[in-house]
Amino acid sequence: MSNVIELTNIVKTYDMGGAEEVHALCGISLTLKKNEYVAIMGPSGSGKSTLMNIIGCLDTPTSGQYLFNGLSVSDMDDNELAKIRNKEIGFVFQTFNLLPRSDSLHNVELPLIYGGISSTERKRRAAEVLKDVGLGDRGHHKPNELSGGQRQRVAVARALVTRPSIILADEPTGNLDTKTGEEIMMLFEELHRQGNTIILVTHEADIADHAQRAIRLRDGVVESDEPVRKRKSYTAATA
Repeated sequence: MSNVIELTNIVKTYDMGGAEEVHALCGISLTLKKNEYVAIMGPSGSGKSTLMNIIGCLDTPTSGQYLFNGLSVSDMDDNELAKIRNKEIGFVFQTFNLLPRSDSLHNVELPLIYGGISSTERKRRAAEVLKDVGLGDRGHHKPNELSGGQRQRVAVARALVTRPSIILADEPTGNLDTKTGEEIMMLFEELHRQGNTIILVTHEADIADHAQRAIRLRDGVVESDEPVRKRKSYTAATA
């Protein structure tokens, strides 16, 4: 199984002005393989959001090496980084980040617009992934016409539409009730079974239980990295 992400001695320091510095990451080394389902955990201030931003090419490390599919991220220019964010990584956020005045179909096709895909192909692929996440009949509904769970499904569809190599989800159930959160996690389980690599950032142990591997951070270092022993699956209960 090939490596998708290789992090070696990743350090991230923020200059707060004067002599004050915040050491968010203090030498993180990790390898993530294709089709892994990984949860990154830790309390507030542990560095998990900073690590997520670096993995997602939204931020750059102060030092250390980051290889994405074998290519050095530190050697990439802004255009190359934007290409990775647009085509290789599908982002799912806690707050959905949907355009309120646009319908589901348009929200999903947005990454393809930035990728220069034709209008006909954009709409076809957007409709296809909406159907895949169970919202084939909600393409013309705007976010305020959808439930929280449906809005998150639209966000998942948007993450999938570029056919990325990684889905990076930041607290994807944080704004959802327990039942709806479980439904979204079932969706992630199905996406993983279909071959997607999933990196889930969460502070909730029951959400992390859906993953195969849990990486726990504390004070900018890896506190533990081990398989999830009791992985939950709701497939049988819903069959």
